[in-house]
Amino acid sequence: MSAAHENDQAPFANLDPDRVLEAVESLGFDCDGRVLALNSYENRVYRVGRENHAPVVAKFYRPGRWTDEAILEEHAFSAELLAADISAVAPLVINNQTLHHDEGLRFALFPMQGGHSPEPGDKETLIHIGRALGRLHSVGASKSFVHREKLSIENKAEEPVHYLLEAHWLPHELENNFIALCEQLINQIENAWQRAGSFDTLRLHGDCHPGNLLWRDDTVHFVDLDDALTGPAMQDCWMLLHGSRETRAQQLSWLLEGYEVFRKFNRAELQLIEALRAMRIIHYHAWIARRWNDPAFPAAFPWFESSRHWEGVITQLQEQLATMQEPALVLR
Repeated sequence: MSAAHENDQAPFANLDPDRVLEAVESLGFDCDGRVLALNSYENRVYRVGRENHAPVVAKFYRPGRWTDEAILEEHAFSAELLAADISAVAPLVINNQTLHHDEGLRFALFPMQGGHSPEPGDKETLIHIGRALGRLHSVGASKSFVHREKLSIENKAEEPVHYLLEAHWLPHELENNFIALCEQLINQIENAWQRAGSFDTLRLHGDCHPGNLLWRDDTVHFVDLDDALTGPAMQDCWMLLHGSRETRAQQLSWLLEGYEVFRKFNRAELQLIEALRAMRIIHYHAWIARRWNDPAFPAAFPWFESSRHWEGVITQLQEQLATMQEPALVLR
């Protein structure tokens, strides 16, 4: 299989531990020499030890993905959440700035947030997370993003499919099957949007799955707003559900029980759950493909170029298409 990959030529090739330390120390921090790479592919994120102080997290943004204005909007959103007493990990303000530059790279420093992923499927935990999400969305609805993207069928489904085909990621023998399947999926996504009718869009966390929530001292903390965008409220809810159809309906009922203490949830958005899941599956594979020239991606996803993997993608999309033809969840 050939791949006309994006010209994303190892954007972090010169970012070694010494350079990380130099960047952090340039802001006036005394580091103790300890640098630990954290699990991040899109950006590069490091825990940096400090002399006689708690460590900080240094996040170096992928060049070319976001404009400075878009990153600063993310930072401002997290600061708004903190000001509203919603626990989100916001960047440190240093010399009246949150975004810093170092030899062509942009970075921000964050406080180290401890905690663990929430207990999956637990009633009281989901009610608590729902309350936090309701408050987050109340802040999110108070104004609009200007520079960050808006979730759409075009940018989360149509364009990623086009990229995968144009860059020849699919084995030749699977291309026609993939094209036909994606056409059906996109048609079902459009139908789901139409069934949902008129729904509000607002500023969202954007990537609200359990890995981006930390639970500590009976409080949920939102981390990693790198994918903050404008979209329907359901985008921040559906990834917190798992298990059978009945189990997911119960979990969503608990989540919304907490959510609606602070904000009304439009039940029409139940129509969007499987459409959003389909869009995420498609977009995820295009995301990996676009980043293939970054050495971190072949190392993390060595199976991605194999025919067997793409056969599995076809199967996954077929199963998702069947799920989308079922009725929407009914809350318990």
